[in-house]
Amino acid sequence: MIEAKNLVKRYGSFAAVDHLDFVMEQGRIYGFLGPNGAGKSTTMNMITGYLPPTSGTVLIDGLDIREDSREARRRIGYLPEIPPVYPDMTPREYLAFAGELKGVGKRRLRAEVKRVMEAVEITHMGSRLIRNLSKGYRQRVGFACALLGDPEVVILDEPTVGLDPRQITQMRDLIRSLGGEHTVILSSHILSEVSAVCDHILILSKGKLAASDTPEHLTRRMGRTNVYDLLVDGQPDHIGCLLGQVEGLLVLETGQDASGLAAVHLETGGDTDPRAQVFRVLAKADCPIMELTCRTVSLEDVFLEVTGEE
Repeated sequence: MIEAKNLVKRYGSFAAVDHLDFVMEQGRIYGFLGPNGAGKSTTMNMITGYLPPTSGTVLIDGLDIREDSREARRRIGYLPEIPPVYPDMTPREYLAFAGELKGVGKRRLRAEVKRVMEAVEITHMGSRLIRNLSKGYRQRVGFACALLGDPEVVILDEPTVGLDPRQITQMRDLIRSLGGEHTVILSSHILSEVSAVCDHILILSKGKLAASDTPEHLTRRMGRTNVYDLLVDGQPDHIGCLLGQVEGLLVLETGQDASGLAAVHLETGGDTDPRAQVFRVLAKADCPIMELTCRTVSLEDVFLEVTGEE
């Protein structure tokens, strides 16, 4: 649905986007991540046709965003980080105006405005001036504008900025509902949000594509996958010898905590889950596990590693 070929954007000698290639398929939700200055917003602006690339091409459903700009843009809905709403209009007036600009036919315009207002739950604010709306509701108006005309591609730049926790949950559900029929690009600094919503993640660093995969596969790329911390009733040296029998451990460290229990730290790689083996070994030796915590490598860990961020 979206294809970037050797995409470059330069400002003088500085390459904001440096020979970027990727393909985004129809019906999937893509997370677009990167530290500040990585080239995310520049890339999204080139996808929408707002910025021309220095070189390379962007194809939307096979249409070149520069050569077939009008037809390509008809297929795109875009919510920038700061929605360009008109404060002296009501949401209903603004969406009707935006619908006309997008080429929504007069016969279906009223129904289309009603549909998108219901989708983002702003119908009850439809007659209030936008200047009198909270930041969260202005964000919803911008989201509704992106959905006008039922575009095949929906690009969302920080869509949950300014929303309260309940509204964030509702927005996530709405984004999920767009998958399947729409190609969605979601850019957000809230990595837990991206991990919860997206099917595939692209991470940019210094204008280049640093990683591209599913959230699950990205976490497996790390040198360690799972981290376990245990408190065991027994002597640390004895516990260490017992757990040395467990297969698949990359790291095994033992010590003693303030209560006199053996404190054990384990790390595994790949798809290894040692908990069943650990339980059997310790139970056989009559060394009960008093506490066990497990931490899987998060998307934040992957982000920091592939971008080199501290």
